[in-house]
Amino acid sequence: MSTVSKRATSSPWELPRVADRVSFIYLERCTVHREDNAITATDADGITHIPSATIGALLLGPGTKITHQAMSVLGESGAGVVWVGEHGVRFYAGGRALTRSSALIETQAIAWANRRRRLEVARAMYRLRFPDEDPEGRTRQELLSMEGLRVKECYRRESARTGVPWKRREYHRDDFSAGNAPNQGVTAAAQCMYGIAHAVVAALGCSPGLGFVHSGHERSFVLDVADLYKTEVAIPAAFDAAAEGVEEIASRTRKALRDRINKTRLLDRCVRDIKGLLGYNGTQSTGADDHVTLQSDGDVHVASGYNHADGPIW
Repeated sequence: MSTVSKRATSSPWELPRVADRVSFIYLERCTVHREDNAITATDADGITHIPSATIGALLLGPGTKITHQAMSVLGESGAGVVWVGEHGVRFYAGGRALTRSSALIETQAIAWANRRRRLEVARAMYRLRFPDEDPEGRTRQELLSMEGLRVKECYRRESARTGVPWKRREYHRDDFSAGNAPNQGVTAAAQCMYGIAHAVVAALGCSPGLGFVHSGHERSFVLDVADLYKTEVAIPAAFDAAAEGVEEIASRTRKALRDRINKTRLLDRCVRDIKGLLGYNGTQSTGADDHVTLQSDGDVHVASGYNHADGPIW
């Protein structure tokens, strides 16, 4: 018997905006399956139904199994899916854009391809992160130095606020437990932020790889976006969790982070910030219907689905 849902795929118009979604849901030691256009999580306590179209990012922890049909409906609804490794050290993300238009990714590519414009976007990113210090006229090296100093200051400030001792940032890729409580919290918060940022980037139809500060990685733009909220959201959440003790630090960091994301309406801000940084004015076609054109001479777009060799071509 076929397990494919009999319900039709939702159109982009019918799906909730990414800004209106739950930021992320974390699951572990369960089996994720599809029921109609929702997903179910089955574990020792029973079955939990989760509307797939309301999820920003689904974090799948250790002991999680997911079916092909569950992945299908998550992809159709534009949800990001993140496989979180042991202790949340590694992840893999995917998803499908909520829009069917290429307008935003074309805007991103144009800004990225122009070296002067790329630097302007990088400066705008630093301006969002540090609004009290104007980055205008700064070189890239000066911007990196600014960032390093401000992040160090953030660690010191959060240590003083929470009373959690802090020496320096340490990241142990293959051994999460090697770091102290605040470092574990910062690592766990970073992984969640990367998953959320990747989900928003994918949902908007942007390219994860075309970064303006980061470069050379398939998720460069994701890292750019996640860093916008590092000192305001991620690091404070990690220190709040560390202040409660060293046990279950990753789980408590996720809960603290989720509270801060909801309080700051981060998904809404993330969508707005990405469009503003890329100079997307909203006048381009939304492409909510699967509207495809063909490029002709002089930047003219002509209709697709039509044989353009019917007339003379010379």
